[in-house]
Amino acid sequence: MVTAETDRIEKAVELNASVESVWHALTDPGAFRQWFGASLDARFAPGRRVSARLVGRAFERTRVEMEVQRMEPQRLLSFRWHPDATDPQADYSDEEPTLVEFRLRRTPAGTLLRLTESGFDAIPSSRREQAYHANFEGWTEQLKNIEDHVARHA
Repeated sequence: MVTAETDRIEKAVELNASVESVWHALTDPGAFRQWFGASLDARFAPGRRVSARLVGRAFERTRVEMEVQRMEPQRLLSFRWHPDATDPQADYSDEEPTLVEFRLRRTPAGTLLRLTESGFDAIPSSRREQAYHANFEGWTEQLKNIEDHVARHA
C-alpha cells in the first residue's frame, strides 16, 4: 500500500515470521545492522538519541541520528530523524525531522509490518522532493531487506 500524499510515505508487508522475530529484527542492534545496513551505537530506548553509521560503499562515511519516540514491545517502534541526510557537509539541525513508525500486527500468516514516515512537508523546499523520493524508494528496499532477513532467521 502506498499513498499519493507528499507529506507521508506508507508501506506495508506481510511477513512469514512471528511478531517476536520481526520485533527482534527491528530492535536488536546486530539484526538491525544486517537488514537495514546501519551500525547502531546504542540500543533503541524511548527518549534515547541513537547514532548509526551506514554500512556500504555508497554511504560508508554517513551517520544518521535518530531520536527514539516510542517503543511498545512487539507493537510499535518510532523515531525521528532527518531523511536523506547524506551530505556530510550539510547541517540538518535546523530542519524539522520526520517521524518513522514501524507498527506490527499478528496475522494468520505471521506479521503485518506497516511503515509510515511523515512530516516531509516541513522539510525545506530546496530538498523536500529529493528526500521524499529517496526515502520512498529506500523504504521499498528496506522492507524487502527485512522480509529476507526474517525469512533467513525464522
